[in-house]
Amino acid sequence: MDKKRFTISVFTEDVVGILNRVSIIFTRRKINVESIAASESEIKNIYRYTIVITETENQVKKVVGQLEKQVEVVKAVFHTDSEIVHQEIALYKIKTGVLASGGNAEKIVRSHNARVLSVETEFSVIEKTGHKEETQQLFDELQPFGILEFVRSGRVAITKPMKTLSSIVLQLEELVKN
Repeated sequence: MDKKRFTISVFTEDVVGILNRVSIIFTRRKINVESIAASESEIKNIYRYTIVITETENQVKKVVGQLEKQVEVVKAVFHTDSEIVHQEIALYKIKTGVLASGGNAEKIVRSHNARVLSVETEFSVIEKTGHKEETQQLFDELQPFGILEFVRSGRVAITKPMKTLSSIVLQLEELVKN
């Protein structure tokens, strides 16, 4: 089987140590986590971990099954890139003089639809939101001008199918009642 990129969404209760237990599942299977983002979900006290890996679908199914065995995991699902809408955010710190000169660096920032978040005396911070390839391309084009600091977030994603976490929770509650 061919490996491809998957986004796994893990919905959990708000308990200390759950992220550690989730990450151990990947470590034991020797699966590299490419990115991870944690946030609140649309349901109070339920948190969402968005995890990106490149693996076979069979291996992903096993991992999701193992994740769902964790007591505090409400639901775990996986999707291919075509089944989600996703973005990352990147921040770039460069010398203010490079931007202020009105040269190529400023044109590059504008051509990528990036925005300037902060202008300080010695440095400026630029923000670019997009797919990893887009934020990497801006990095590559700004690198000759001297990037002082760079950071990229993990992927945040929303599924295209209309099944919501709320409907999944309702289904689970019905199963428990019966």
